[in-house]
Amino acid sequence: MPIVAQSDVRKISLRLIEGASLASWISTQTPEIRAWVEASGFGAAIGEVLALPGESGISAVLVGWGSAAARARDRFPLAAAAAKLPPGRYVLEPGDVPIDLSVEVLGWRLADYRFQRYRAGKASEVELVCPEGVDIERVETLARGAALAQDLINTPARDMGPETLEVAFATLAARHGAAFSVVRGGPALRAANLPMIEAVGAAAAEAPRLLDFVWGREDAPKVTLVGKGVCFDTGGLNIKPGASMGNMKKDMGGAATVMGLSEIIMSLGLDIRLRVLVPAVENAISSAAMRPGDILPSRKGLTVEVNNTDAEGRLVLADALALADEEAPELVVSFATLTGAARVALGPDVPPFFTDDEALAADLVDSSLRVADPLWRLPFWTPYEPLIEPGIADLDNAPAGGMAGAITAALFLRRFVTESPRYLHLDIYGWTPAAKPARPKGAAFQAARAVLALLENRYCRT
Repeated sequence: MPIVAQSDVRKISLRLIEGASLASWISTQTPEIRAWVEASGFGAAIGEVLALPGESGISAVLVGWGSAAARARDRFPLAAAAAKLPPGRYVLEPGDVPIDLSVEVLGWRLADYRFQRYRAGKASEVELVCPEGVDIERVETLARGAALAQDLINTPARDMGPETLEVAFATLAARHGAAFSVVRGGPALRAANLPMIEAVGAAAAEAPRLLDFVWGREDAPKVTLVGKGVCFDTGGLNIKPGASMGNMKKDMGGAATVMGLSEIIMSLGLDIRLRVLVPAVENAISSAAMRPGDILPSRKGLTVEVNNTDAEGRLVLADALALADEEAPELVVSFATLTGAARVALGPDVPPFFTDDEALAADLVDSSLRVADPLWRLPFWTPYEPLIEPGIADLDNAPAGGMAGAITAALFLRRFVTESPRYLHLDIYGWTPAAKPARPKGAAFQAARAVLALLENRYCRT
């Protein structure tokens, strides 16, 4: 459902009605409209719509706004109604209804996303006139960044391996004048001291690599984003069962998310020195595959015992984080589809985040609430540190027992960020299992808008 600027084209009013106000609104209408609404059974529930007749067709459309309690159950109530509207160009009439116009207009626009690489979709015939006070260019920029990430995640691994991800990454960098570089293949990764990225991707047909770009003025605050780019995850020699492997095209969701977020950051011109690092690999099986029990060196100098080859994401992230940390940026942020434990704890809609910085945590929670991009804090629980210390090596990539898996994975990553004053890790799912308002089934752009709001609040005040 596109967003359009104000024009002289005939527009249909969208009148938002809360459930508690419906009877009062009906009482002010003509007998004909009262009879029409009462006969329809319209109750002003969220997502409910009712077209009102006029002399030349539809005079207006009522949109249910439910109650505060109902709206708390899900986001983007305007988007819930958009898919049910007849073709036309609409203008909002919120009346006294509580509404955050910027959030709801963005939700309307996000609901328009369709993945059309393999099957053409029908263009939406429903348009919304951008309300006064809402920055239409910003809405389109946010939607473009989300669509970039969603397209990358939705693309099957056959067409989105490390090579293709590199092309997309380099194209993004070139579009914004960022300085792009890549370390590609085993010999180059060894020479660059990125041994765990090499080990994870050694069995794949396409060479493992580290993608890197830098953007922004040199003396601006340094922010580094690191995204897990496992383009497909078989589990390696600890092979996943078929049911668990079926959706592993999304295991590069962290990479896609930092790319979508970077598209937004650079388009908006945030005043930061942005660095983006993506270890791009495929966790495959061949004679070159890493084995359970192998001990790997790392860029940080720590040794890692591989007790499960299916816990590979933290290995590639660790080398990339160690590289990021050497510059001691003001903030390091990692995005990764890292653990099933995070999904068990919080489900698909609420990614956990980890940080030791209390002020940063508070700012991020506030940002997530303001932009309707939910997150929940989990602790870097230091008493669990012994769980990731196997004795035979410095670290264990897959502690036995299965408890606190999201936390132990986060603790593992924290060992590789020691020089930067602030580290934030987000364990995203990157997928919407069933369609919801403004979130079509498939790839999800999670936590990025919350982080964007955090960055704008902290580093880009005018």
